[in-house]
Amino acid sequence: MSSTRPGSAPGSLRPVAETLGAMVAVSAAFWLVGALARPLAAFLFVLSAPTVVHPWTLATSVYAHAGVGHLVSNAVVVVVAGVPVAAATTRLRFHAFVLGTGALAGLAQVWIGGLLTPTGVVGISGAAFALVGYVAAANPAADALGRLAARLGVPPRVVVVAVGAVALVVTLAFSPAGSALIAHLVGLLLGLVAGRARLLRV
Repeated sequence: MSSTRPGSAPGSLRPVAETLGAMVAVSAAFWLVGALARPLAAFLFVLSAPTVVHPWTLATSVYAHAGVGHLVSNAVVVVVAGVPVAAATTRLRFHAFVLGTGALAGLAQVWIGGLLTPTGVVGISGAAFALVGYVAAANPAADALGRLAARLGVPPRVVVVAVGAVALVVTLAFSPAGSALIAHLVGLLLGLVAGRARLLRV
């Protein structure tokens, strides 16, 4: 008989359920506080510049959602793309990946989007796109395409540009009007890079 430390054994779908639970709990808190005091809700849950004023929103903004429809649509993607990732990694790595990519995608939206107009962001969609990117890049089909490109002598720079172009098209195709396009694109690219590097492999 052997034992493993909590969070160290791969193959469990528990982190997906825990992520969904966090999304529901934090979103409910966001809506409740917002019903009582909208400025306080923004201060506690919305990632916006300058981020140093409320750094905790790097985490709370990932799990908070603007409404039930926003929550449900992101939950579907987290389940579909998160299950194969969670099955192949540890609980700790899964949560770190979701939180890290979600926070980085949110920061990109706030910083880059903020160059045009000040913006705030909530939602796990950046991390959801990262999970999709990871699944797309960390599978045998992606490996086969990589070998084919190498066999045909396609320069790595061309491959990078092509992948970036495909990521942009996917982002535009699967992002509803008014959503955080920059966060979605950055999340997808982070997932693609992590997937090719097999970052979550144990």
